[in-house]
Amino acid sequence: MDCTDINDLIKGDTQLTTLPEVFYKLNAAIEDPDCTFDDIGEIISVDPALTVKLLKIVNSAFYGFSTQVETVTHALTIIGTDQLTQLVLATSVMQQFKGIPEDLINMDSFWRHSILAGLAARSIAALSGEYNVERFFVSGLLHDVGRLILCLKAPEKTKDLFKSAEMSGKPLYLEEQEALGFDHAELGGRLIKEWNLPERLVESISCHHAPGKAKNYPEEAAVVNLADAIAYSLKMGGSGEFFTPPLETESWETIGLPESLYLPMIREKIESQFEDVVGIFLQSA
Repeated sequence: MDCTDINDLIKGDTQLTTLPEVFYKLNAAIEDPDCTFDDIGEIISVDPALTVKLLKIVNSAFYGFSTQVETVTHALTIIGTDQLTQLVLATSVMQQFKGIPEDLINMDSFWRHSILAGLAARSIAALSGEYNVERFFVSGLLHDVGRLILCLKAPEKTKDLFKSAEMSGKPLYLEEQEALGFDHAELGGRLIKEWNLPERLVESISCHHAPGKAKNYPEEAAVVNLADAIAYSLKMGGSGEFFTPPLETESWETIGLPESLYLPMIREKIESQFEDVVGIFLQSA
């Protein structure tokens, strides 16, 4: 039976609300002042599949290093603990959503759109002078996870929403708000909060369709808002939306980048990385 109360959609599902143990162990280790890079590398190496994927990412066009990185410890010395933690989060989350009905959403297309948005958010953040650009990649990657929750927990209602949006020509998130009283962005933010992840990530996801409503991190919400629109404009994936969102002038103004100058640079960067990165992330997703 479908449930469409925002709390019921998340509560009580331990598989959905609990991230892999390696992520929590990694966070605890990083907060321990006595923990070394070798200790952190050992925690990650317990999961061989994760280790292989992380090393592939670090050696890909995602970073573009000129020398080969052969161990997690080596990776830590180059990109640091914060960046590696974000990559572990990104690779872990994609395993949380199994069993999405194929007649609802194409998961390959969904993750391609999400990766595009992640790369766009990362590129925008880098151009804005941000240091930890991987957290923006995660924001972009996870911006539509609320839609996956709806597909898992309320499949029949989600089918109705897709049909309504297609017939009306309105953005799907507006159909969600009218029918449910919330949209996938707010639902995704609730899940991120349930995972005990930082408030900046919660807000950037929950407000990515309305950055002006972000109380504490409007710049980060604006980055994800633009990243989502850029990803759709590239037409290499989708999350079920029939309406292509526009590039909001207000979001460009919020982050302080002129669209005409930076948009071509962002698109070029995404296109140079996409096939390499998507091949790694979707290999076992």
